[in-house]
Amino acid sequence: MTDLSNGVPISTGEGDDEEINFSNLPQEPAWKVSVNLYKYQQFWCYDFALKGIIQFQQKFIPQPTDIFLATAPKSGTTWLKALAFAIHTRRQYINGDSDQDSPLLSKLPHEIVPFIEYIYLFGGKRNPQIPLLSTHVPFDSLPKSILNSDCKIIYLCRDPKDVLVSKYIFKSKHTDAEVIPFEEAYEKFCNGVTNCGPIWDQVLGYWKASLEFPERVLFLKYEELKKDTCFYVKKMADFMRCGFSEDEEKLGMVEKIVELCSFENLSNLDVNKSSTERSDFRIANKAFFRKGKVGDWKNYLTTEMAERIDEITRRKFSGSGLHF
Repeated sequence: MTDLSNGVPISTGEGDDEEINFSNLPQEPAWKVSVNLYKYQQFWCYDFALKGIIQFQQKFIPQPTDIFLATAPKSGTTWLKALAFAIHTRRQYINGDSDQDSPLLSKLPHEIVPFIEYIYLFGGKRNPQIPLLSTHVPFDSLPKSILNSDCKIIYLCRDPKDVLVSKYIFKSKHTDAEVIPFEEAYEKFCNGVTNCGPIWDQVLGYWKASLEFPERVLFLKYEELKKDTCFYVKKMADFMRCGFSEDEEKLGMVEKIVELCSFENLSNLDVNKSSTERSDFRIANKAFFRKGKVGDWKNYLTTEMAERIDEITRRKFSGSGLHF
């Protein structure tokens, strides 16, 4: 067993159901008008989400075969879930020339691979036959039960500029709350005040873990995944202990998975064009499929705004070996 724990406290005290005293936590106005973010273990989150996160930290018992898909919000989470699920279940659902039975064709990837903190928050259940679970929680705040286990973690990061734009459009167009002007959200983002942020701290936490424990933490970049998806699908499969055989590669299994999980394919499925709100997310499925492109920030940020974020990124990652 490999111990990834760094000794960061992850419990609020004795007892599994302790009430959270939000008045003791630093707070800042969120992007949503009249809503606050609370700082917990050096990252910001909404009050409702924190309740699920603490339950996750206190109660979760992993299986040794579990694989966690970790991201900051709006960093390619939906795509990562689809790819990981398709890789894991390919021998069951992708046979010959047909993938018509894959749950990816009838369910949103977030239904298939749930956020573990939301399971605790909304009382959902995981599929015991699927070892995949998802989280937005920073590495240092993962439960010790995960850090001290043989679980694997796949982390996907994305250019902070694209994260900012995608997150703001998601909040402004697909939630029922009023949001602050983009310029104000930009300032908060640069100051690290955003859900599960500062994003640079989260990315750096998983990056350092991947360097120290490469057999346990696989670090991926959205931009590289888009550029050579087949290569990284094979890399993910090897990491997940289910690498492709020579016969599978000859039959084009890798390419079939890439096509099945492509933005073009998933976004055009009836289930993902739905405007029906799900009970846990309270957001329509179609909201999770906007453009799926690299560099869309150029349509929203001025040169000065982009340069400021790039400078923060360089400064935060200086000396780490991580570059965008």
